[in-house]
Amino acid sequence: MKTIAIGSDHAGYELKKRLINYLESNNSSVKDFGAHSSDSVDYPDVAHPLAIAVEKGEHAFGILICGSANGVAITANKHQGVRAAICWSQELAALARQHNDANILCIPARFISEDTAIKMAEVFMNTAFEGGRHAARVGKIAC
Repeated sequence: MKTIAIGSDHAGYELKKRLINYLESNNSSVKDFGAHSSDSVDYPDVAHPLAIAVEKGEHAFGILICGSANGVAITANKHQGVRAAICWSQELAALARQHNDANILCIPARFISEDTAIKMAEVFMNTAFEGGRHAARVGKIAC
């Protein structure tokens, strides 16, 4: 079983800890890319290594968390093999997988509840890419 890569900056640290506990208690293997405390950290220092690992196929999915999710999403999407999606609901998490073949879920810690984050992660990990007309669109993303 491939692991789930997870990382956050300081704003997402507490939510990341809760997500790790939930995922591990539900038989998922998790690789924590940091932050390892609530001390200030620059989100690219976490997002780049996680994105590289997902891009290489070392992890089934990635989850990145910061205050708004914008910083980690922008950083992760610099990598050609990454499709990082900012989500704040289960429906968006499902659509990110179904239509965009997203492989990193970006969560805005300051704007959603722990329960919503857990539900989004579950939906994201258990939703398949639909392919079809969406595959051609996804194929046009890379530069």
